[in-house]
Amino acid sequence: MSYPTSAFAGLAFFTLAAIPQAVQAQSTSSAENATLDPVVVTATLAPRTANESLASVSVIDEAALRRQDPISITEVFRGQPGVDITTQGTYGKQTSLFMRGTGSNANVLLIDGIRLRSATTGAASWEFLDPRMFESAEIVRGPRGSLYGADAVGGVIQLFTPDSQAQGVSPRVSIGGGSHGSKRVSASLSGQQGGTRYTFAGSRFDTDGGPVRRDGEDKSFDATSGLVKLLHRYDNDAEVGLLALRSRGNSEFEGPGPAEDDFVQQVAGVYAELPVTDSWQSRLILSEARDERDTQAPTYTSLFESRTRTAQWLNTLAFGLHEVIIGAEMAEDDLGDSETSGLNFNENSRYNRAAFAQGLLDFDPLTTQLSLRYDDNEAFGDEVTGSLAFGFAFDDQHVARASYGTAFRAPTFNELYFPFVGSSNPNLNAESSNTFELGVRGQYERWFWDAAIYQTEVDELIALDANFTPVNVDKARIQGAELSLGAELGSWLFAGALTYTDPQSRSGDNQGKRLQRRASQSARLDVDYQLDEVLLGGSWVVQDHRYNDAANQQRLPGYGLLNLRAGWEFAPQWSLRLTLDNLLDNTFTTAQGQEFDPVSFASTSFDYINAGRAGFLSVHYGQ
Repeated sequence: MSYPTSAFAGLAFFTLAAIPQAVQAQSTSSAENATLDPVVVTATLAPRTANESLASVSVIDEAALRRQDPISITEVFRGQPGVDITTQGTYGKQTSLFMRGTGSNANVLLIDGIRLRSATTGAASWEFLDPRMFESAEIVRGPRGSLYGADAVGGVIQLFTPDSQAQGVSPRVSIGGGSHGSKRVSASLSGQQGGTRYTFAGSRFDTDGGPVRRDGEDKSFDATSGLVKLLHRYDNDAEVGLLALRSRGNSEFEGPGPAEDDFVQQVAGVYAELPVTDSWQSRLILSEARDERDTQAPTYTSLFESRTRTAQWLNTLAFGLHEVIIGAEMAEDDLGDSETSGLNFNENSRYNRAAFAQGLLDFDPLTTQLSLRYDDNEAFGDEVTGSLAFGFAFDDQHVARASYGTAFRAPTFNELYFPFVGSSNPNLNAESSNTFELGVRGQYERWFWDAAIYQTEVDELIALDANFTPVNVDKARIQGAELSLGAELGSWLFAGALTYTDPQSRSGDNQGKRLQRRASQSARLDVDYQLDEVLLGGSWVVQDHRYNDAANQQRLPGYGLLNLRAGWEFAPQWSLRLTLDNLLDNTFTTAQGQEFDPVSFASTSFDYINAGRAGFLSVHYGQ
């Protein structure tokens, strides 16, 4: 297996060289490591520290979200290990998130365990998510098909809404404004009374926006979001809960004339958790997710109503240090009244039935995780996925891991049933993948590092043939390496990431070419300094070039971003925050569009540009 760049070779050498060095390091108690070794649940469906998860995982906690105070949630993910972001402009414009070089529809977004995505495109509408509605995020890189089913090829990102653990009532209010006529107001009320925990929150953001192409007009965006979350724990440790999160608004975009989307995003669910015995925990979740978009443009109109209803039953059984998780899931995708230019989809619903099991086995210092899942889908048949991971703890601080996992990407409704003649194929198979990964993590009292190398092979990739009909013909190979670091040194906080990805097409005319719109190298550094009531910080993100097309003819240059932030707690519970994004005022492009001449039928390319320097000032109470 050969890797063509010195960046990968350096990281691979670092990973392997760290193993003998790790054995010689001094031990530190797990209690001292707690702040930099957070508990995560996305990687294994059960609470495990990042060090125990045997996965490449990053956590963005509440403190980091509040320090960065982002307008868009994707700005927090940009440049994180293994994560690549492309946009068609700023402020609510179409955004794609790639993980480990896989497509935007080959990773999974969860909100408190409920999956949110469009069944028509297969991807999540990241651009419409309001960061004020979330408390933390977990990024798990690598295949998780054996736990989450379809599309968990590149990884899983889970966003968590607030869950107050403090007795009494905690109000929060924030008001701010800034560049491009941007305004935001948000408020929440959370707390705990006896065994009942609650959160009520609302937010409104609107902006005149900026141009999304050179010499273009400003494109506005607005979104109104609301959250209700109620949980109650009984004396016998049984728990019930309810979640409802909804966002709706409008986003103008670049089309042949004035064009805009009215959108709705929503997740809702109820759950009940019961300790059947001291070693058996059972949990039932009923949920619905909606992704709706009503598009009005001079040359076409469309309405996409994507709804997914899911029932999931999870059972966790403890056997001493070992755990077994057994689950079943029934889901239905429904397109409602979806249509484009007056044409309806040939099919507007499909079901998926699944059963899965996972074993988390601890033979200290060796740990093993194995999982298996069976999916039966009405549209494309059945799929079996599995994974196996081994971890070895050299001491309390250092764990090496090795894993193998399979996953699949389900054909979308657009690919299977899009109503235009010849533009869909109901006989498509799911894309399949297998991934090998090696990694090492070092966890210390005040800092940590994590390094990984991996290779993913993807078969049956869906691509367009000469008649622009989707078919299973392509193959891809993705190799990569990641390094992440974090430290708390006195009043200083550091977080860093280096990513190398080589996503190549391995078939057809584009064999050996990089998959489109993926950067191959990126770096991110976050630095913050707390001095009494004043917080100063910044983020630096840099990425190399990418290609807009599969033939690698349309080269988009790399870019660097410098974002600064400052906070001042000028009175108890009161603070001011200032963010300066893209301080150096770089104009950068991560995607291109096509403009068609209706007379000559010729097309020309144009760059989607991101906003230049932008400032935002806000005042906060209670946070």
